[in-house]
Amino acid sequence: MRAILTWVDKVVDRDKIDQCVWDMCFSPDGNKLIVAAGNRVLVYDANDGTMVQPLKGHKETVYCVAYAKDGKRFASGSADKSVIIWTNKLEGILKYTHNDAIQCMAYNPVNHQLASCAVGDFGLWSPEQKSVSKHKVSSRITCCSWTNDGQYLALGLYNGLVSIRNKVGEEKVKVERPQATLAPIWSLSWNPNKDEPYDVLAVADWAQRLSFYQLSGKQIGKDRALGYDPTCLNWFSKGEYVVLGGANKQCTLHTKEGVKLGIVGEQMSWVWCCAVKPDSNYVAVGCQDGTLAYYQLMFSTVHGLYKDRYAYRDNMTDVIIQHLITDQKVRIKCRDLVKKIAIYRNRLAVQLPDRIVVYELYSEDLADMHYRVKEKINKKFECNLLVVCSSNIILCQEKRLQCLSFQGVKEREWIMESLIRYIKVIGGPASREGLLVGLKNGQILKIFADNAFPMLLLKQNTSVRCLDLSCSRAKLAVVDEHNICLVYDLATKDLLFQEPNANSVAWNTSYEDMLCFSGNGMLNIKASNFPVHQQKLQGFVVGFTGSKIFCLHVYAMSSVDVPQSAPMYQYLEKKMFRDAYKVACLGVTEGDWEVLAHEALESLDFDTAKKAFIRIRDLRYLELIHGIEERKKRGETDNMVFLADVHSYQGKFGEAAKLYKKANHEQRALNMYTDLRMFDYAKEFIGSGDPQDKKILMSKQADWAKSSNEPKAAAEMYISAGEYSKAIDIIGDNGWPDMLMDLARKLDKADRESLGQCARHMARLEQYGHAAEVYTKMGDMKSLIAMRVEAKHWDDAFTLVEKHPEYKEEVYVPYAQWLAENDRFEEAQQAFHKAGLQAEAVKVLEQLTVNAVVENRFDDAGYYFWKLAIQCLDIARDEPKKHDEMMAKFQEFQTKADTYYIYHTIYRHVIEPFTSVLPEGLFNMSRFLLHCMEEGTPRGVSKASTLYTLAKQSKNLGAYKLARHAFEALQNLRIPSRFQDAVDLGSLSIRAKPFQDSEELMSMCYQCPLVSDPAGCCQ
Repeated sequence: MRAILTWVDKVVDRDKIDQCVWDMCFSPDGNKLIVAAGNRVLVYDANDGTMVQPLKGHKETVYCVAYAKDGKRFASGSADKSVIIWTNKLEGILKYTHNDAIQCMAYNPVNHQLASCAVGDFGLWSPEQKSVSKHKVSSRITCCSWTNDGQYLALGLYNGLVSIRNKVGEEKVKVERPQATLAPIWSLSWNPNKDEPYDVLAVADWAQRLSFYQLSGKQIGKDRALGYDPTCLNWFSKGEYVVLGGANKQCTLHTKEGVKLGIVGEQMSWVWCCAVKPDSNYVAVGCQDGTLAYYQLMFSTVHGLYKDRYAYRDNMTDVIIQHLITDQKVRIKCRDLVKKIAIYRNRLAVQLPDRIVVYELYSEDLADMHYRVKEKINKKFECNLLVVCSSNIILCQEKRLQCLSFQGVKEREWIMESLIRYIKVIGGPASREGLLVGLKNGQILKIFADNAFPMLLLKQNTSVRCLDLSCSRAKLAVVDEHNICLVYDLATKDLLFQEPNANSVAWNTSYEDMLCFSGNGMLNIKASNFPVHQQKLQGFVVGFTGSKIFCLHVYAMSSVDVPQSAPMYQYLEKKMFRDAYKVACLGVTEGDWEVLAHEALESLDFDTAKKAFIRIRDLRYLELIHGIEERKKRGETDNMVFLADVHSYQGKFGEAAKLYKKANHEQRALNMYTDLRMFDYAKEFIGSGDPQDKKILMSKQADWAKSSNEPKAAAEMYISAGEYSKAIDIIGDNGWPDMLMDLARKLDKADRESLGQCARHMARLEQYGHAAEVYTKMGDMKSLIAMRVEAKHWDDAFTLVEKHPEYKEEVYVPYAQWLAENDRFEEAQQAFHKAGLQAEAVKVLEQLTVNAVVENRFDDAGYYFWKLAIQCLDIARDEPKKHDEMMAKFQEFQTKADTYYIYHTIYRHVIEPFTSVLPEGLFNMSRFLLHCMEEGTPRGVSKASTLYTLAKQSKNLGAYKLARHAFEALQNLRIPSRFQDAVDLGSLSIRAKPFQDSEELMSMCYQCPLVSDPAGCCQ
């Protein structure tokens, strides 16, 4: 920090006697300075220190002045016990009095209420009220201040207490302070920063302390010892710093925590008041001997940079480390004035007034931003420049360089021939880092931390202002005192080039042949020996990495993204594709990558082109390059063909065709045109060439028409090209039977494949007459019959079979299957029989019987078994070898037919409530069924239903003995639950009947009708 005296004045009375300056304040716009000196109020122009006008109105010494925040009025208070309100036009408009001398006053920043404080009371006045409300206090008021929101007024008392009142004068908080009676409060002020989490009150007392309090009265931190009696205290307009003055005859600057930063100005007598100009860095100081001084404070930038890490001082006592790429920040609170900062790799060095603190990163992670203290060197050092290495601190003082260990031990010292103007760490192994040093006499040296002997790199005639070394250490860039940027080759010491208007320079750390320099508000980027590319930039260039330039403007460091398009195009013009690729890797747009890729490809630099296309993810061109590389591996060397391939991919088809023709690869050109559907160009290219090529071209054009949804044109082209099969498929798929029939009639009957294709499409389109005509033309009766069968044209099929009986099976079998599918099983069975498929016919009947039984259609089952029996007789007659087998089956099927036919009546009687069959009939049927079941019960026939019917009808007809046997048999069977009650009841009731049967119901032997035969047969 540096204080520059802008102007000074001496306040005297008419007799030239010095008048003490008791108080002062600025107008809100900062143009006027109101001064309380003697018995006058003096108005100064703050810019140049001229007195605008002295204001007379008080009879005794004026102790205090205050300006309203709206700038419309200000007030003055005097020992004559009066307060005068003045307008901004310097006219007095109001005067009121207290009972004692006025000590201090303050305007409310919100409602412009004036608080005027006397020895024993204070008053509150506002323009809206006629009277002044006054409030008594227990001790003398020495100072006062309003909070930012205007809700509370703090009063500093002579008894060492602080009284906090609301805006109507009621005391809300009383701050009790240690040793208050011995420490009168002489000045206090609220922090004007509205961004603070709570209101902060700074208090200075005559116990030589500076303290800070919250609105609640809680102290913030500890008391700061001043070493002198303070008389005035003021905040900078944004609350970053505190300005103090007092008995030490100085005005000093402190942090908002109370840490002393420096001296604003030294005077010859006590400093009684100080004021800070709003929104600026100007401070006015008033003294006991009448001196009025006006200072401008200059805050220098203290910072350090290493690659993308930038460390700088903030609020004079903090260090902020900023990652320029991610913009991540971390703050280190040093709680003392930061004088110098240096940063290198994972080290950070901070010089404080009485020590140097070395920090290190917690981890080796490049993204880590957390630092911890590594070492402290508790010594006071005077130096111009500070540099940190991995194990050392380098201090620069004029011509001397000192290398210290982190423990403060001096390891090495270098004495230069001239003043050191610039120093920079250029890297190297730990404890052996190299430093680049520029001197005022033009010498540029390299120093190693472990070597006592400097190395002279080169000597120039002008003083060094800025230096930087290229990433390969081969080139050196220097900015001299005449703002000229000079670039040297260190191997030959030759001057490569020079550029004017430079104030700083930086090499690109990612590319050897690129640097940038700034000057005259412009950023200049130079690649190799190409012309400089310029763009506007405010500030100084301090670093250059990839496409990011780090720029320091005033106090702020920023990273500027600079596309490397211009240097890349400079290399492209010279066909330096590899260098252009390296530049592009630093950062260019996608369009620039595309240009680079195509330029390299056209020049057949496939390696560079491949890398560039990978960057923009262009798979199409990558496939092309891969194909060319594979062909090269197989031995192809004709670059003209490769270039033609490139032109064809780029859409330069005419040039590609010329190159193909020149390389004797006309077929490639023809394929290119046909693939692109550029058939007119292809025909033009062929001219009057080979007819076979024309035919192939026509076929490809037809393929294109087909894919372009122009089927008719495609079909006609296929017919012209002689590819009838493709034409027939297109015509058939689109359902054009007339066109298809015309083509079929034109075809030769020897072309059976195409004719068959036509016929199939006709059949599919249900043009059976046309299809029959085509099959007849072919003489393919089998396919014709198959078509009729498939179309279910049975009459036409039977007619054809009559003429061609060898195809009988091809008709009757599908016909029988169709009948079976349509539930015409009997006809299906007959059809199988006609087809000579006896096994199939029997299988159909067997399945019919099974289905009938499952569905309880027992009369149908009996009928089907009868049909099966007849079928067996036919087979036995036609096939003598199977006579015995078929006769046995005939007997089986005949018995089953009788059984199912009779059981149908029994089943209907059981499940239906009424029946038309007489009881005698049911009685005989059930008795017959039981006799048939002696050899086995057929599937689906219920023995329980049969016995139930027999028992029921026997009982009704008087065959009680038989009924009793039937009920007893039912007791041994599992019967349906619906019959259970009837069976149980019948079993009981039958026992009451005689144990005999009616003779009419006895079985008769028909061989000897006169004898009753219970067994049903004559013994």
